Amino acid sequence: MGVIARHLFIWIKYLKMKRSILAIAILFVVTAFGCQNSSGQGDKRKLSKPAEEWKKTLTPNQYHIMVESGTELPYQNEYWNNHQKGVYVSAATGEVLFTSDDKFDSGTGWPSFVKPVDSTKVAIVHDDSYGMSRDEVIEKSTGLHLGHVFDDGPANRGGKRYCMNSGALKFIKK
Repeated sequence: MGVIARHLFIWIKYLKMKRSILAIAILFVVTAFGCQNSSGQGDKRKLSKPAEEWKKTLTPNQYHIMVESGTELPYQNEYWNNHQKGVYVSAATGEVLFTSDDKFDSGTGWPSFVKPVDSTKVAIVHDDSYGMSRDEVIEKSTGLHLGHVFDDGPANRGGKRYCMNSGALKFIKK
């Protein structure tokens, strides 16, 4: 075999091996993240009624966010830039959860609040989905996903940022 042919043979073998390694890496990522339930909560988050029941009463977007723990796009949701006075209620139950008095512009593209109206109406559960460690905010009475809470809110207002999904809320103007 000539030198060029031998190098070509080695190069082709190398590329096939590299492609196999890439395929294994992709398979690992899909297995690690794709097989995890979308909320990353396992048995920690119990819904008050079966998902199929929620599917009958929620819109497809509300269902995706609240039952499947989805997240809407930043700056492309209904309430991120809402500056009207009023209250934000659960899209599922109508319970008052947040008020415009506690809303602030976090610069994230999602409606953000310094606190809930009544802390007994929400619960915080650990969320390790997508390789991140976060605190998920759920509606306590239903177990439905609302968003996440972070410790980077306004320091003079408690330091919390309740980053909510507009699709989990309905706004009632005062």
